[in-house]
Amino acid sequence: MADIVTMPKLGFDMAEGVLVRWVVLEGEAIAKGAVLAEIETDKATVEVESMYEGIVARHLVPEGEVIPVNDPIAVISAPGEKVDFDQIFMGLPAGEKASKVPAADEYEPSQTAETQPAEISVPAEGEQYPGGVKATPVARRMADERGINMRQVKGTGTGGRITKSDIEAYVPIAAPPREAVIPSALPVIARGETQILPLNRLRAAIGRRMKEAKQQVPHFYVTNEYDMAALLDLRKQVNLLLPEDEKTSVNDYIVKAAALSLREFPNLNASLDGDQVIRHGQVNIGVAVAVEGGLLTVVCRDADLKPVRLITAEVRAMVARARDGKVKSEDIEGSTFSVSNLGMFDVEHFIAIINPPEAAILAVGSAREVPVVENGQVVPGLRMKATISVDHRVSDGAEAAQFMQALAKYLQEPLRLMV
Repeated sequence: MADIVTMPKLGFDMAEGVLVRWVVLEGEAIAKGAVLAEIETDKATVEVESMYEGIVARHLVPEGEVIPVNDPIAVISAPGEKVDFDQIFMGLPAGEKASKVPAADEYEPSQTAETQPAEISVPAEGEQYPGGVKATPVARRMADERGINMRQVKGTGTGGRITKSDIEAYVPIAAPPREAVIPSALPVIARGETQILPLNRLRAAIGRRMKEAKQQVPHFYVTNEYDMAALLDLRKQVNLLLPEDEKTSVNDYIVKAAALSLREFPNLNASLDGDQVIRHGQVNIGVAVAVEGGLLTVVCRDADLKPVRLITAEVRAMVARARDGKVKSEDIEGSTFSVSNLGMFDVEHFIAIINPPEAAILAVGSAREVPVVENGQVVPGLRMKATISVDHRVSDGAEAAQFMQALAKYLQEPLRLMV
């Protein structure tokens, strides 16, 4: 019996997604757990794995289409099975767009890699492609940001569609050399052009969620300053023993310290559900990452149970996937507390907006060399400011202050992080 693949729900607030690319073409075999397609959500482009094994009998939606969650997108059958599509779709709920699934005689199969046209395909009369060029949403956004004329790009995707990799590989045609211009006595400075740019899906989602969080969640803030000399010295010693691609970052130690502190204050490792507070058994730290077009949070699961070196490896791998647009759903879902670190940008202090449904988030600045008073003498010291934002419906100032004191115990006596 053939199986129907539906648009997955890749987040508690996801309502729809864009099918960016079919990884496995019609007629090709697919193993359970193999990547079937790439889906663009409000947060990122995610590789969707198949829950079934067999042959991809039919793609039900074209690349670039916006699909509601749980709508059918593909059919996977057993090898050699003759699929009765009418029978398959007869029992689908109305909410899954059963009436819109194409009949066999109406469906135009996807082209295989061998039959894809070499040139960019221009839509036939009646088809609608922005600018008359077939391209994925990610490729269009990248082309707009880089000022690339998409008509000059050769598409290698299905049916000649331009993909992200095509934009990355594009080399602009060199313009003919201009005649030398003798500069005038006064330099001419050209005015910048006014640009009107639509919000991309990620930036729009961030704006929507942060607006709701700031308006609906009663935030309060507690700031502490930490002596980072011992931690920075420990990190230096640890990194001397590690190869270049495994060296730890300051943020890895902060993630570990926050996770251990949350063990002592489980009320901050929580979320609000109606009139109930859910204290999570796992400590899953969300790490804010700057990506193209916005901000993404990757999730280090069970951070309180993992050594710093493992946290380093996992976070580095997830950040790389996020910046390449290849995140997995488990990379970005399930955080119970978040850390946002702007220290690498030489930011002294800031406050962060809580990421719903979490109850708190920690904002971290840079470790700076500043004058401090010790035993009545002014001496140089290394200090870092951090601020916790807390949902006042879940906790209060005294508990937040005690959490920040517990954090000091781990940051200022960093050997606690290693045992």
